[in-house]
Amino acid sequence: MAEGLSHLTFIVRDLDRMERLLVDVFGARKIYDSGAATFSIAPERFFLVGDGSGDPSTPAPVWIATMEGEPLSNRTYNHVAFKITEAEYESRLAAIQSLGLDVRESRPRVEGEGRSIYFHDYDNHLFELHTGTLAERLQRYATER
Repeated sequence: MAEGLSHLTFIVRDLDRMERLLVDVFGARKIYDSGAATFSIAPERFFLVGDGSGDPSTPAPVWIATMEGEPLSNRTYNHVAFKITEAEYESRLAAIQSLGLDVRESRPRVEGEGRSIYFHDYDNHLFELHTGTLAERLQRYATER
């Protein structure tokens, strides 16, 4: 059985541009830059998203790897969602818009399952910032039956 999520890797055309996105939108911290050394298949950078405070109510940090390469050729609804608080919603949306990223209209939602910001990065990856939790969503869906 898997122990949990290890890391997410995104292939991107411009490592610097993706770094700005990760830092400005997700509050990521860069923890590694391969520079001229290539231990994998391409130059890469590692980031941590989340505080790792150890508080059980706070999600564990997420390790994100970015590798230089050709971007996705098309956009899909496949996406990665990150948890944000309701209080962060407007500032995160402003950060996304200030980078000139393409904000996608949210899917229809029922009241009480949280709000989401969907946006594509420069390389056609779709991200979501979501204010709700799985427990809240399941509770809300149960009341719709």
